[in-house]
Amino acid sequence: MTEKSQLYKKKIIKHLYFSNMLSCADLSDKINKSLPVTTKMLGKLIEEGWVTETGFAASTGGRRAVMYSLKPDVLYVVAVAMDQLITSIAILNMQNNQVAATEIFELPLLKNPQALSTLTEKIEDVIGKSGISKNNIAGVGIGMPGFVDAIQGINYTFLEPEQGTLTQYISSIIRLPVFIDNDSRLIALAELMFGAARGKKNAMVINIGWGVGLGMILNGELFRGHNGFAGEFSHIPLFLNNKLCSCGKSGCLETETSLLIVIEKANKGLKDGKISLLKELSVENAEKAFQDIIKAAGKGDKFAVEILSESGYNIGRGVAILIHLLNPELVILSGRGSSAGKIWQAPIQQALNEHCIPRLALNTEIQISSLGYQAEITGAAALVMENYEKSDWRKEHAHSVQN
Repeated sequence: MTEKSQLYKKKIIKHLYFSNMLSCADLSDKINKSLPVTTKMLGKLIEEGWVTETGFAASTGGRRAVMYSLKPDVLYVVAVAMDQLITSIAILNMQNNQVAATEIFELPLLKNPQALSTLTEKIEDVIGKSGISKNNIAGVGIGMPGFVDAIQGINYTFLEPEQGTLTQYISSIIRLPVFIDNDSRLIALAELMFGAARGKKNAMVINIGWGVGLGMILNGELFRGHNGFAGEFSHIPLFLNNKLCSCGKSGCLETETSLLIVIEKANKGLKDGKISLLKELSVENAEKAFQDIIKAAGKGDKFAVEILSESGYNIGRGVAILIHLLNPELVILSGRGSSAGKIWQAPIQQALNEHCIPRLALNTEIQISSLGYQAEITGAAALVMENYEKSDWRKEHAHSVQN
């Protein structure tokens, strides 16, 4: 197969991954090749064991088109989801199903010179334990906090290698293509491709976590901005609270809304004598602390509901700005914090009622993500497949798969 044919073969694989099922006519349109050429390439992919027929399209009155899908285990993706404190690594097949248990471990990024080497070793270890050959892995996608230039493969905030770029460093050790992007943008990518934003033209995806990130979908595409830094929602200067933000400025949205602030306010309230099911929460084990607050709120604990609502209201103030600027049809609450569910919706809506011009907010829907914790993992996998046909790590990567 020629190099050009390999490129179109990869394009077919990519489109089948994102669409799950497509007809030959659909694929012909997507890869911009004639129907006979597309039919021939599909036949080759079926012969090599990549693609299978999966029935017929719904009837539209004429002859029903044959539908095609990728076989789930012909190719795998390593997906890494990072935040400032915790990292998760999973291996997914072409139906986005995990093929091994997710590796979850604490990996503080701030002031941790060993973080990059630890991350790389863990990725290599997870691949080794899976028993999957690297020849069958499309690449590694990593979502991470910070100012990430996805094109250059650089994180200007965390994980700085001694020389070269971040992606070059990891690739040189694990011998696979590596792609990185900001965690919030990958959560938005997951929502666009597989979640609540699928088929939407303009949507804002709020990543509620240890910060409050934003992924923007504009005109049906993920918007990264000029240098890839678009969406720094956390650092909108909304408050005159004189609280220092992680960015070095004061009064940012993050200083009143992040999950770490929620935990901090819970501990302060308990110390001041607030009646609650909660006991003192450990900042060192922030994940458990936040889950304890959610559980208490779910049981009707007034204090737990109050502190989550206060954070939600302040997020809503930020969302009001987004609505005024971008007029989205949908705002999705995603990421770690979305596990609090509908508790967020009422205070956010209250903030919109108070701070948003009614005509602008009228047709913007606030929705809780169904992807939740899985969003960043899914987005990291999607990042690899988004770049699949561009990867030239090794020409033999698109090798034939035995039946």
